[in-house]
Amino acid sequence: MKNIVILISGAGSNMAAIVETAQREHWQDTLGARVAAVVSNRPQASGLAWADGRGIATAVVDHQHFTRREDFDAALARAVAAYTPTLVVLAGFMRVLTPVFIGCFAGRMLNIHPSLLPAFPGLNTHQRALDAGCRFAGATVHWVTQELDSGPVVDQAIVPVLPGDDAAALRRRVQSQEHVLYPRAIRAILPTLQAP
Repeated sequence: MKNIVILISGAGSNMAAIVETAQREHWQDTLGARVAAVVSNRPQASGLAWADGRGIATAVVDHQHFTRREDFDAALARAVAAYTPTLVVLAGFMRVLTPVFIGCFAGRMLNIHPSLLPAFPGLNTHQRALDAGCRFAGATVHWVTQELDSGPVVDQAIVPVLPGDDAAALRRRVQSQEHVLYPRAIRAILPTLQAP
């Protein structure tokens, strides 16, 4: 079985979209894959309760208990590794990961970013797209590498920038496309991955 471990920091709307798609499409039977666990760096992340209510294992590694980022990442890597992941999926996980973590799961870790990478890596992507006068925005699923938001692109979704858009309106439209894009990208790459 190919285990998927999803990392979240909040409500986990992309996590929920992935779980619901996996259940609706019977990934366990059709792809030999399942969402094995949801892990958060924040104990109060509401997505944990959502996942737990659907019978998915959950774990917390609270980043506030660590003074060094590398120590947190080492503890997080141990927690994730306990579920023997074939794929690690960052879904609104709001921590920049160090080589300590990335090295453990190199070549089998995805992230979603709310811009059409390579445009606007980092934060405040929607406002930056508006400030630049972009006619299109969107989201990108990419492989995680050592350089922030710079790994190879797996898939993208394009959203038009509409007259009168502010950052909040654009964010809502982009996020609605993320919920389609992320499960689609995962579904496409799962057959290429071998269970550990």
